[in-house]
Amino acid sequence: MNVKQAYQECERVIAENSRTFYKAFSLLPKADRLAVWAVYAFCRRVDDLVDEGLNPVTSLREFEQEFQNFLDGRYDEADPMWLALADVFKRYDMDPEPFKEQLKGQEMDLTNNRYKTMDDLLVYCYHVASTVGLMLLPILAPTRQQELKEDAITLGLAMQLTNILRDVGEDLNRGRIYMPTDRLAHFEVSEWCMRKGVISEGFIRSWEELAVQAEAYYDQANRSIHFYPKRSQIPLKSASHFYRHILSTIREKDYRVFDTKHFVSDERKAEILAVLQ
Repeated sequence: MNVKQAYQECERVIAENSRTFYKAFSLLPKADRLAVWAVYAFCRRVDDLVDEGLNPVTSLREFEQEFQNFLDGRYDEADPMWLALADVFKRYDMDPEPFKEQLKGQEMDLTNNRYKTMDDLLVYCYHVASTVGLMLLPILAPTRQQELKEDAITLGLAMQLTNILRDVGEDLNRGRIYMPTDRLAHFEVSEWCMRKGVISEGFIRSWEELAVQAEAYYDQANRSIHFYPKRSQIPLKSASHFYRHILSTIREKDYRVFDTKHFVSDERKAEILAVLQ
């Protein structure tokens, strides 16, 4: 396998698993979008180990060691993800720390299936999502990483809260509730009602409380997008707006998050892109 084939496999992974990110970051120049595909493949690999693996604890430990070996220059060149990522680390000034923090975040899913407060939840969101923004900064804004770091973290928080609000039913099936349990209790939403798929006034209010917070984070993150190089601005705006619109889609569908996974249609994405460009 050569590097070109490795990137093609990484592209297949993102195209099959995240139409939203694939659509948005396809707008990048070729070298940059290939790098994004490789970073996504890394994140997808570790996420699948935790969510789909037969022995996730052992698999995650082995993957952590694989990553350390990778940093030490030893990796399986027949594995397209490692081969492509090695090329990314050669071409960009990549920081290994967000990758390590991402692994810590995935480990949290093996030990925690409830989060009591918003602060607790945001720690998790940082590790599994904001770290992705930090991984991508050397690709999207190589000369302005420090000044954009805070808002890259914030955009990750917004997107992960959106994931949580979209995937309530799917997460319940995995035994997880990410919506803060103290806020669910405040709105008198019981776990029994959630498992029954009851879309009560209390559930809608608790959902909206989290959604409003996510939207505030989107607003905060978007304030600095003009500091990115022009080649990165439209792809990043697209990713942000596509994801934010998931919340509007869920509202339009009467908050049916227990039995339906919502997405933004290609037609709506085209409309959003037309406005952004």
